[in-house]
Amino acid sequence: MTAATAPPRRRRTLAQRDARTGLALVAPTLVIVLAVVVVPLVWSVLIAFQRLKLINVGRQGIFEDLSVDNFARVLTSPSLWSSLGITLGYTAGSVVLSIGLGLLAAMVVRRPFRGRTLVRASLLLPYVAPVVAVTFVWRTMLNPEFGAINEIGQNLLGWTEPIPFLSQARSMVDFLGAEIPVPTALLTAIVFEGWRYLPFAFLFLMARLEAMSTEPEEAAYVDGATPLQSFRHIILPQLLPVIALLAVLRTIWTFNEFDDIFLLTGGAAGTGVASVRVYELLTVQRNVGAAAAQSVVLALVLVLLLTVYVLLMRRRGERL
Repeated sequence: MTAATAPPRRRRTLAQRDARTGLALVAPTLVIVLAVVVVPLVWSVLIAFQRLKLINVGRQGIFEDLSVDNFARVLTSPSLWSSLGITLGYTAGSVVLSIGLGLLAAMVVRRPFRGRTLVRASLLLPYVAPVVAVTFVWRTMLNPEFGAINEIGQNLLGWTEPIPFLSQARSMVDFLGAEIPVPTALLTAIVFEGWRYLPFAFLFLMARLEAMSTEPEEAAYVDGATPLQSFRHIILPQLLPVIALLAVLRTIWTFNEFDDIFLLTGGAAGTGVASVRVYELLTVQRNVGAAAAQSVVLALVLVLLLTVYVLLMRRRGERL
């Protein structure tokens, strides 16, 4: 067939050219995500099925020696379930506290007042400060020997003896004539986590409050509504989608939290969350396969919790 009789080349439509351009623009990001996220994730799942020690990581094949022994060891270990219970309590308390404090701070600085810009900026300090620095400050303040908190408590609040906030797993508190055990170190870690991530919730909630119209509130005040009634029936329903989003994000991040609690307590005194146990399996026991297996179990638990949460939100009519 000669050039004169060759069929004409099909010209691409505008939609096809746009699609090719979009693929070309997305391709670098896709390659990076595959290399940084997908490949390590698949490799971690494969490692979870191998009897792999830290000393022979570089010499064992990818599909060599596959078994479910790691999962059997992890699932039958009492330390997994205890660490999982601690993680759930730590996550729930931290999420509720951080969102509650963020909501309170957003409501306080909602109306203009002198110095509001300075107060808003100062509220961001716990989130932007290096975690090593803030944990060092908290460990110093809570030190039972020379910490400022125990000094104030003994001199002004009537404490009979200093409280080792970060090294005491349980303390007995007299409540209505009965002594109740209180998880001192875990509660301290929850308070720290709520304080540190207060600014994150504050930014989301403050942005939503700024976008709200004040007319419904003004009309409610004219009709005789109290500030509490206005907040409950006008402001809070408009904040619920943002609070639901914050709850999801903070649950994911806090459930996998490691650096904050490790730097604060080292996972001791009843604060051994699941991520700290994974670290101990990897670095202390040198068992890479068991550490990977526990990581997979934790990921499945988190997916299950989030699935239940999303289903509950959908039943209530919330859109995430």
